[in-house]
Amino acid sequence: MNKSFTLFFLTFFILIYTQAQEKTITLEEIWSGAFETKGMDVIYPLKNGQQYTVLDKNEVSGTSSIDKYDYNTLEKLETIVSSRDLKSNAPISSYNFSKDESKILLGTEEVPIYRRSKLGIYYIYDIPRKTVTQIADTWIQEPTFSPDGKQLVFVNNNNMYLFTIADGRITKLTSDGERNKIINGIADWVYEEEFKIVRAFEWNSDGTKIAFIRFDETAVPEFSMDVYGTDLYPFQHVFKYPKAGENNAVVTLHMYDTVSGEISKVSLPDAYYIPRITQMNNPDYISVQVLNRHQNHLRLYAVNTKTNAISLLLEEKDEAYVDITDDLTFLSDDSFIWTSEKDGYNHIYLHSKDGNLKNQITKGNWEVTKYYGYDQSKDRIYYQSTENGSINRDIYRIGVNGKNKKRISSKEGTNSAEFSSDFTYFINEFSSSNTPPEFTLHESETGDKLKNILNNSELLNLLDRYELAPKEFSTIAINGNDLNMWMVKPKDFDPSKKYPLLMYQYSGPGSQQVANSWMSSNDYWHQILASEGYIIACVDGRGTGLKGRDFKKITYLNLVKYETEDQIAAAKKLSDYPFIDPERTGIWGWSFGGHMSTNCLLKGNDTFEMAIAVAPVTSWRFYDTIYTERFMRTPAENPGGYDENSPFNYPQLLKGDYLLVHGSGDDNVHVQNSMRMIEALIQSNKEFDWAIYPDKDHSIYGGNTRLHLYSKMTRFVKDNL
Repeated sequence: MNKSFTLFFLTFFILIYTQAQEKTITLEEIWSGAFETKGMDVIYPLKNGQQYTVLDKNEVSGTSSIDKYDYNTLEKLETIVSSRDLKSNAPISSYNFSKDESKILLGTEEVPIYRRSKLGIYYIYDIPRKTVTQIADTWIQEPTFSPDGKQLVFVNNNNMYLFTIADGRITKLTSDGERNKIINGIADWVYEEEFKIVRAFEWNSDGTKIAFIRFDETAVPEFSMDVYGTDLYPFQHVFKYPKAGENNAVVTLHMYDTVSGEISKVSLPDAYYIPRITQMNNPDYISVQVLNRHQNHLRLYAVNTKTNAISLLLEEKDEAYVDITDDLTFLSDDSFIWTSEKDGYNHIYLHSKDGNLKNQITKGNWEVTKYYGYDQSKDRIYYQSTENGSINRDIYRIGVNGKNKKRISSKEGTNSAEFSSDFTYFINEFSSSNTPPEFTLHESETGDKLKNILNNSELLNLLDRYELAPKEFSTIAINGNDLNMWMVKPKDFDPSKKYPLLMYQYSGPGSQQVANSWMSSNDYWHQILASEGYIIACVDGRGTGLKGRDFKKITYLNLVKYETEDQIAAAKKLSDYPFIDPERTGIWGWSFGGHMSTNCLLKGNDTFEMAIAVAPVTSWRFYDTIYTERFMRTPAENPGGYDENSPFNYPQLLKGDYLLVHGSGDDNVHVQNSMRMIEALIQSNKEFDWAIYPDKDHSIYGGNTRLHLYSKMTRFVKDNL
């Protein structure tokens, strides 16, 4: 064969092979769902300890079912109920068992209201009888079984109702519910967003009483958003939104007696907020947590369900604020497990039923990140923590006496667990920066793996064809702290060259972006930019989480001040790296991160040449009471903290290229924030780019919206950095 002809074919095949091995991710692929991971949806461990159920969805047929599996064999034993059994044939989207597991509450046609709240059509499936009963002929909220499974409570139009399953009788419990005025049993907007609750009622343990919170929103200011839609005339969406320093809903606790039908009011001193109600084992008591407005003094009360008398179980105080969590478990005698960061790190404590401290169960310069439960038969606690480094998560077991601790996860990365009801087994979900989620079955005593359940090997095989660069984890010394950092370099990185740097961050209190876990959509976008010759870096500065109380709470009263200083200092230090071009440094972020990127571009105008801010806060005066006052107190108490780091107060500092993006239907961080920033820049005669996405909320999502947004951001980065 002719040598030149041979050389041509060799070159051709090498070129084809190289292109096959180095396919570049596209934005269309990211937002089409091409890289989505598989998971196990809604696992419920059955009381027998040997079986669990899963909500299985058939994407092809559009049907769904509740299927039972065996822990030991992982084999499917039966389909308990299918969406085909419902008269509407609507897919099942959520489910809950009654306490005795004889009935299942099935959620269908669920539609979101805000971030966590939803309306739906709900059914009760009686397993022994194989019968289906629809609860109401309309959309309702938060149906919840009574302890004996004979009744349930739900909310409709801000009023509470009692449904008796045997005869289908519905009893109206409250009648004063009114939109934007009175809410019974459901959280208002700010409680839902910041205390992360929707259901604001709880049964006592024998089902004779229902404790519920009543929200009087009468004095809360209203916020309105124009909804443009597709009709000839826009309309306004009006809802109660308490901004920092404004009136909150007046909350009161009430007790409904299921026998007499009477409602009584519980007197709770200093209950400016009531963020949690938790069932206790003794039916004569229900626990309630209350907070003062500054959120630095928490009280845990036991409320006598017969007399409404209260007794103090525990107090938590902090010079800054006390976090609200769901890490409260009452044991059989109503002694209780509680987590607190009072020793400087979040740890697990055991208290007697009278509230006296019996033992601090975990200790060390690391954080408990999740409490899984208590195994009474072995007097043992299971939890997740950062003992293996703050960017990792592992699963541990430990005796209630604080002894015989054992790590029962083995792979380095992010491990989480779903335990069987008797703690014999757990399903471990693991991922790392180079391993997509995989689910395995383990024995809880030793942590030994018993079986593989599900992995994302197909995704890994798909990604083998793409040009991907690894995340490199390290720390960077900034302002007296070793800050966690990751960096993504171009696949063909050459240390003798200089590359533009794009920093990504969030920086919100207690948050974490530098974590050894699988890729998010933003990570895929960063891979696209890396393939274009950019270096991407992320640094978790002061105020972020999982490195102790003092590191997190140093930003108290001065949100984004120290966080901004750390990002600017990190950018300057990275610019000294021999492979970073110091004249091409950008930063981007979303929400709190958008506030940060804006501040960095202005206050660090000698360091950053470009910034993108998506849905940013631009003044904490515009944000809600619970979140903002937790970290800042009120504007009247701390005006400097509010104004000295609000970027529309110093638009004249803008030198670099700036892209500002917001959704006009953002009920969380209102578009008002961006409009004020835009006006300030206009009046300072500053050039900038901006985009408003009509009717889109804080996620700026739906249809081709994300594709359009990230296409715009990609062009902006390539044109200006």
